[in-house]
Formats: sequence, structure tokens, C-alpha cells
Amino acid sequence: MSTAVPPTSCDVLVVGAGPAGSACAQQLARAGFSVVLADQHVFPRDKVCGDGLIPDAHTAFGRLGVYQEVMQAAQRATHIACIAPRGGRIEVPGRVAVLPRAELDDILRRSAVTAGAQWLAPARFEAPLFDGQRVYGARLKCDDGVREVRAQWTVLATGAVPQALIAAEMCERRTPSGVALRGYISNPAMVGRIRSLEVLWHKRLSKGYGWIFPCPNGVFNIGVGLAQSHSVSRRDGGEAMVDVNLREMFDRFCEVYAPAGELCRTGERLGPLKGAPLRCSLAGARYTRPGLLVTGEAAGATYAFTGEGIGKALETGILAAETIAEGRDTLLTDAQLRARYEASLLALKPRFDLYERANTVNDHPWLADLLIWRARRSPRILKRMAAVLEEKGNPGNLISLRGMARLFLPIS
Repeated sequence: MSTAVPPTSCDVLVVGAGPAGSACAQQLARAGFSVVLADQHVFPRDKVCGDGLIPDAHTAFGRLGVYQEVMQAAQRATHIACIAPRGGRIEVPGRVAVLPRAELDDILRRSAVTAGAQWLAPARFEAPLFDGQRVYGARLKCDDGVREVRAQWTVLATGAVPQALIAAEMCERRTPSGVALRGYISNPAMVGRIRSLEVLWHKRLSKGYGWIFPCPNGVFNIGVGLAQSHSVSRRDGGEAMVDVNLREMFDRFCEVYAPAGELCRTGERLGPLKGAPLRCSLAGARYTRPGLLVTGEAAGATYAFTGEGIGKALETGILAAETIAEGRDTLLTDAQLRARYEASLLALKPRFDLYERANTVNDHPWLADLLIWRARRSPRILKRMAAVLEEKGNPGNLISLRGMARLFLPIS
């Protein structure tokens, strides 16, 4: 579905119709704002992702009123399986599901349109419009040329690719935090054998991890991720990608983990393997400037260590909408509203920092051997892992010095 002629003005222009942008647009449209939701792609469109939906995403779906629709379309699961280099395995219970982003993002986009947002695609962000120092909308490249849409507020929810951030002078780090490669494999024969969301750590996976997530209809999302992918310092002070070939890493995953090898060998590949960057830990971009908010993965709303970002993208998109709505309902100045939005993101930052600490497992996979070996013998540690999944526990504590010492306490 595309829109030929965009409006010339609105209250809020949201650029990017992934989870953050659609959540923001839906909430604002429900609140009575005139909203244009623009994206460079006609939907439904593919999006490289693990497609896993963990508890924070479930909570956000409930707030947006789309929980039942998403869960009816998704493949539900009851556990995440953590698999250590030496083959140890622990099943962590939790509210989890899998739904390919092509379908999930279209559900969220349609919800925003149903709420009253006007859909505009294909429309690529070219540059912000200014009135003095304040952003008042954007120039968008549409099928029939460049159009200008003026808005009281502009929200950038443009994901990990930095071009829009650069054009808006909001980009602080052009290189990504991590990278991932995934494909879809149809293999109905393995449906009963792979029921959990499986994540494997191994020393041959180059400080990264591999995953297999069961999708609906006998399809599996299989891929590899590399955290801290651009950590090599260049002479000019920038950062370059570490010397890792993701396709070779994918092949190694299939070699070291028998179910991955069998899945690919006996199944049908649905399209090519696709790679994508990740922007993590609420870092790499300015959050605001007068008249403009940055949200979702563009603001770095993806967890390091796990690469999970759908739930936090939704959450930050809702925060952006609440900030703009507060401006209508209070006497706060734009500067005060921007400060509140920035404070709301920074309030989330400690949790993102904890996931940065948990990256130690990717650097030292033997820690996964130790943790999983102990968790198989200790209901207490398994309970702590489940609490991390539900965002009621600290992932960094599991691999801190104190946390590692507690692994050797008597089993309980």
C-alpha cells in the first residue's frame, strides 16, 4: 500500500514505521494529534531480525491493544534454551514467541493507521525543515519527487542505518554496535524437535552467538550475531569492524551445533541470508534537538549481548508519544519537554549498561559452560535467569565476580 500525495502539514511527522515509529504514531493518533507515519518502504516489507518476542515486547503489545492479534499470528513458546560450548543446556521459562518482522511490523503499522495516522510510503527522509533553529518537519523523497511535510514535532524512528541521523545532524557514531546475519528455513519435520528459542555460545563463533527460533508454519529463523563488532580503533580515531566474516560464522554455527546443520541440510531456504547492523545501549545518537525526537533503534534501543530490541523500541516510541502529548496538556516549554524525554531514556540506561556487562559471556564462552552447568543443578540460579528475562533481575550480576563466586555456593 502506498500513498501518492502526502499532506503538506500535520501535528507530528513520524519517520520510520518499525515498532518504535508505529507505536509512537498510534499513541499520538489516539490522543487526537494529526499524524503522518512515513517509511521508505511499502509494507509489508522484510526486516532482518531474530524475530523473538520476549516479555518487554508482550507488555508493550498490551499497552498498544495489539497483543491478541500478534499472539494469534505468532509461534508461541514457553522457554529460551541456552546452550553452552560443551553442549550443556538449560531451559529458561518465560513469556516468549516468534513472529517474522514482515508480519509484526505490518500489524503495528495498521494499528497506527486504524487509530488515525496517515500512512505515507515510499517516502525517504532527505533532510529536516527548519524555522530558525527549530525543526519543523522534513523533506521526503517520494515517487513523484521531493515533498515537504511541515510538522510541530518530527520523530526519527529510522533504525540502525545512520543516514537519516546524519542528515538531521543527530548521529554521534556512524558505525554500528553489532551486526547479525539471518535466514529463514522451511523444515516442517523439525517442528516437534525445536520448540524453544535456542541460543548457542561457542568459541568458534568469534565472540558472538548463534540462534534458532521457531516461526509459524514450520519455518525457522536461524542466524548469528556479533556484539561489539566495530571495536577496532583506526588511526583517524574512528572504529572499524573486527576481522569476522558473518557467512563463515554462520557456516561454523551449522558445524558446531548439529540441529543447525540438520535444519539447513534437510530444509528449504526461503530467500538468501541477510545481514543488518545493530545500534545498542542507547548510545551513538543525540536524543533530541528543538522540534525533533529520536527513538527506537536509531537511539540505540537494542540490548547488547542478546541483540533484542523490539520491546525497547516499542517502549521508547511510547515515551516519545507521551512527551509530545504532555506538551499539549501542560505549560512546559519545548526545552523542558526535551529534557523530560532525555531523562526518560536515561532512566532506562542502567539496564542497557547491565547487558553491556553481560557481553563478557560472548568474549569468554567458557562462562556459559559454568553458568549453565550450575543452573542445571540449582533451581535458585534458574529462577534468577528467568527473572532476567522478565526484567526483574540483573543480567550483569550473573557473570560479575560476586555472581560467579555465588555459583560455587551449595546447590539450592
